[in-house]
Amino acid sequence: MHPVNTSRHLVALACLLALAACGGGSDGDDAAAADAAAVDALADSELAAASALLDTRSDALAWDAADAAPDADADADTQASGDAAAARVTAAALRRPKAPAAPPPPATSATVSDAERIAAAKATAASTRNACAQARPFYWEIGNAAGRQVSGSVADAGTTAPKSTLPISIASASKWLYGGYVAQLRAGALTASDRKFLSMTSGYASLGSCSGLASVDACLASGSNGVYTPAYDGLFKYDGGHMEKHASLVGLGALTTKALATEFKARLGSDIALSFSQPLMAGGAVISTDAYALFLRKILGGKLQMKSLLGSGPVCTNPATCASAVYAPLPLSESWHYSVGHWVEDDPKVGDGAFSSPGAFGFYPWIDATKTRYGIVARVAPNGALGSVNCGRLIRSAWASGVAQ
Repeated sequence: MHPVNTSRHLVALACLLALAACGGGSDGDDAAAADAAAVDALADSELAAASALLDTRSDALAWDAADAAPDADADADTQASGDAAAARVTAAALRRPKAPAAPPPPATSATVSDAERIAAAKATAASTRNACAQARPFYWEIGNAAGRQVSGSVADAGTTAPKSTLPISIASASKWLYGGYVAQLRAGALTASDRKFLSMTSGYASLGSCSGLASVDACLASGSNGVYTPAYDGLFKYDGGHMEKHASLVGLGALTTKALATEFKARLGSDIALSFSQPLMAGGAVISTDAYALFLRKILGGKLQMKSLLGSGPVCTNPATCASAVYAPLPLSESWHYSVGHWVEDDPKVGDGAFSSPGAFGFYPWIDATKTRYGIVARVAPNGALGSVNCGRLIRSAWASGVAQ
């Protein structure tokens, strides 16, 4: 590849990493394969430079701006928050938003058929009168350990959703992948130290960005990224620094983006195709929806150690309800817990106990509380986490109840 030397070239690479941002990617399976191969062929320096255009810090700043100037869709988009890897606590963020209406409880009757569930999920995703209307364009699916059961793409005024076959930047949905990697590394038996880092209570909570840096250790050595704050040790503070430091401690410090992808596949399975745009455990993964869905199916099927760790060792994350939390990128009206690289959506009013790992650009993967179904809402959009979580849990509720939401 030629050296990155123009902003136009960087934009092109960024669009390759986040295809939906430029209209949804290529048409046809052959073109999709070519796009995936192109991402795999990029030099580390080019991946890092291009990923700077999709950095979660800039997304977080935009999130704060959106929060300070809400629009007509704000009520739909403030029901839940998914991710802002480097978001700052601002006066706007400390507002207590209007509590969202609780979704209907999941159906318990065994008489709900799969046909009814599928119809309800499809109707909910396609609705123009719920939170999913604000999330367009997006791709979604629901499945079990055996495979996908229903899926769909919802366009918006001619703009198509990202194809499930194409790699996109998933931001903080990377955290679940890293949790899965560590679970495999430890054969399911996490140490007390592992749990502190993976539940974001280690005190390493000052990470900004790893864009343009060659390795995990290079990232930690940059700016405040590797700073340890004793006052935060034992307290929950959502930040990418915890996992970055942990990766260094378990021997990944010298690895480049390509070497990290090779190591992850060695543990999670060579069938899970992924790459890294920067050496950032908490937000650097680039992966297709199909590949991430395979990761979730392997969890459900017990092929990955993460299944036994789902929801284990949960820590309180809402500073408004517990003294052991400093910051979470969630409205103070909702109280989720955090487990091994993933959230537990167990808010007493609107939660259903699902496990998830929303990303800032709108990639929202989840496993339901029964550990029998998974789902994904996939899109690439500035400040995308809010809308994807709101839409995704409506689709999840529709599937569980057999009633469109």
